Amino acid sequence: MELRKYIGTHEFYRSTARIAVPLALQSALMSCQSMIDTLMVSWIGKVSAVGTAAQVDTLASMIAYGCIGGISIFASQFHGAGDDRNLKKCTGLGLCLVMTNAFLWFMAATFFGRQILSFYMKDPAVVSDGLMYLNISRFTLILSGCSFIISNMFRSTGQPRIALRISILTTICNITLNYLLIFGVGPFPELGIRGAALATMLAQLTACVILISYAKISRQKFIGSFSEMFGLSLSFVRPVLDRILPLIMNETAFGFGQTLFIKAFGYLGKDQMDAYYVGNQIFNLMTFVIYGYGNSVQILLGQKLGRGMIREAREECDNHIGLAFVLSCILVSFLVIFAGPMVRLFALQDPFIEHLAVLIVRVFAVKASMRLYNFMIFCILRSGGDAKVIQFLDSGLEWLVGLPCAFLCVRILGMTNIAEVLLITQLEQLVRLIFGMKRVRSYKWANDLTQLV
Repeated sequence: MELRKYIGTHEFYRSTARIAVPLALQSALMSCQSMIDTLMVSWIGKVSAVGTAAQVDTLASMIAYGCIGGISIFASQFHGAGDDRNLKKCTGLGLCLVMTNAFLWFMAATFFGRQILSFYMKDPAVVSDGLMYLNISRFTLILSGCSFIISNMFRSTGQPRIALRISILTTICNITLNYLLIFGVGPFPELGIRGAALATMLAQLTACVILISYAKISRQKFIGSFSEMFGLSLSFVRPVLDRILPLIMNETAFGFGQTLFIKAFGYLGKDQMDAYYVGNQIFNLMTFVIYGYGNSVQILLGQKLGRGMIREAREECDNHIGLAFVLSCILVSFLVIFAGPMVRLFALQDPFIEHLAVLIVRVFAVKASMRLYNFMIFCILRSGGDAKVIQFLDSGLEWLVGLPCAFLCVRILGMTNIAEVLLITQLEQLVRLIFGMKRVRSYKWANDLTQLV
């Protein structure tokens, strides 16, 4: 009987797949764009340069994700409650938050780009090449910020396929431009690492224009007049920010923490980092299952909570725990079995780096087994606005467990194999899983937030 509650109905699996599959495919396409960048620059020997420059984008994206994740909590519930007036305000507030964040990072990249890159890697060649990439990619920060929020509003209102179709077009555009501009095919100039940055920027510009145009033309419920979207009163902003500021602070702290892992691993040298960046890109590509499924959990539970269906949301939560176990087993098996063939796509010249990259992918399989559960836990808690607990589970345990493990292994114990260091740092995921499941099972997260506004 206890096991039965973790198995959902046919309707549960259908509704989950209807949201999760388009979200997963969109996440896969976004990861694919990043992987294609790394794949093509690996053919010209610039993996570490692009990977290091991408830390600025990582920081900006993590904070933007905190803003978007917080806004989507309310957007899903307002949509579930049929409150279009406040749904439009969610779009306006989201745009204000993500564009402010993008502008600040654009300015940081403009005036302190070299110092930021030097913090992560001391190799002068890596810093010089990374700066060439960053000087172009900084413009992408503003474009992607706008795209993120509009795309998220489509998902929060139950229209993930629209964002998926636009992601497909963006990915095709990015891959094509990468090939043409990196290697100088036909009439196009051979721009190398600058070509990779320019291709990504142009692809994001395409996505931004199409998303905004389609939302306006199709008269989406979350798009309104300037006053409807940006006429934000304190009675709306205050309760929303009270709930989402912990998420923004969490993603900020988590993003900085993720880049500090790069700082710790960077002490091991360029060869180790080349292997890490390749392994990490392969892992990121496979996380489409994690993020697609997790975000669907938040949307589905958020809509139920917005309708006041607290008991049904709690029952569906148990069903998701069971489904996550099955998905986790599939994801781990795939990473372990196909680690070698996927690494060989990068055509790494050094056999040692290739072997190390394969080991790293298999270590990431260990991480994936717990990360899927942990992200699902975050999305369950986020659906009801349980932001402060997420802050402890996510960035709190990263700084208390993961980062100390990384720096202890590298700087104190003198370990030189990045795969071994990475394996030890997965203790963070295990601790997070234990505490997270306890919170989920308490059901204290199941709240109707529409009553706050």
